Amino acid sequence: MFDWMAWTAPVAGFFTGIALMLVVMTVWEIRSPTLERKGFLPLRTTRGDRLFIGLLCAAYLNLAFVGVSERLMQWLALEQEPSVWISFVASMLLLALVMRKG
Repeated sequence: MFDWMAWTAPVAGFFTGIALMLVVMTVWEIRSPTLERKGFLPLRTTRGDRLFIGLLCAAYLNLAFVGVSERLMQWLALEQEPSVWISFVASMLLLALVMRKG
């Protein structure tokens, strides 16, 4: 059924993380219903809205890093491309910022 996808440890971890986030957010919403609030985002958002926006931002940041990493290797005269863990940490910080202040 899943033969079409390259199930590496990072891919499995990514999808497991998304599933866990959805479960935790669902339980949190049931136990403590959210109120819309205005942060630095240009619209009133709930926790779920901020999670969705934050995940999109994190995905685009990771894609941008992967697209630029070869150029970074040339510009900074690195022997190999920068680790994707750099973009992972940056994207999780961005997600936390959007969830907290967005």
